[in-house]
Amino acid sequence: MTRPIIALDFATPQEVQGFLRNFSQQLYVKVGMEYYLQNGPDVIRSLKEQGHSIFLDLKLHDIPTTVHKAMKGLAGLGVDMVNVHAAGGIEMMRAAKEGLIEGSSSEVPKLIAVTQLTSTTELQMQQDQLIQSSLLESVLHYASCAHKASLDGVVCSVHESTMLREKLGSEFYKVTPGIRLAGGEQHDQKRVATPADAKTLGSTHIVVGRAITASSDPVAAYHQIKQEWSRSV
Repeated sequence: MTRPIIALDFATPQEVQGFLRNFSQQLYVKVGMEYYLQNGPDVIRSLKEQGHSIFLDLKLHDIPTTVHKAMKGLAGLGVDMVNVHAAGGIEMMRAAKEGLIEGSSSEVPKLIAVTQLTSTTELQMQQDQLIQSSLLESVLHYASCAHKASLDGVVCSVHESTMLREKLGSEFYKVTPGIRLAGGEQHDQKRVATPADAKTLGSTHIVVGRAITASSDPVAAYHQIKQEWSRSV
């Protein structure tokens, strides 16, 4: 995957289209809860009509039946990738996959699972979630459950990518947010890395938000990140 996925962390279609007008090429974009839940599925259809690839980042987490039905509906939007929370369990993840298959008229979207958010530290995980293992052990456990459920991969930190590549294989997606250019602000992310780090450590996809969307020259920032990410190791 040579294109960075740009996180469209905006609230309105006007903001999104204003940002996208900076670019002359078709992009791979991430649509999250802020944009999707405030504006509905029409924003997905609009992005698809413009030729963009879409990662729909809604992190579904509910009982298996509900997630199955939700995924069956989302499959009809024609997105390229969607996700669930691995904490929902293997049965829920399998139900999500089945829903996507049933709802797809052509290619089935890739399905990945969130392990631990990149804004979460090990101390926060242990105190807030009462998970007393290490952060790495928790991520590996969740990723192994996703693999067992026949998902395509996980969302994880760059710093867990090497471990997951070694344990679950290079074809298993390691989609990594928290990407910053060297010297860039971390904002609310705790486990961050540069595009070059991500390439070296084994990420298969990178998700980049404010390093591009908040840049004074988003096109230049995008191409710089793409160049670093595409560079062979």
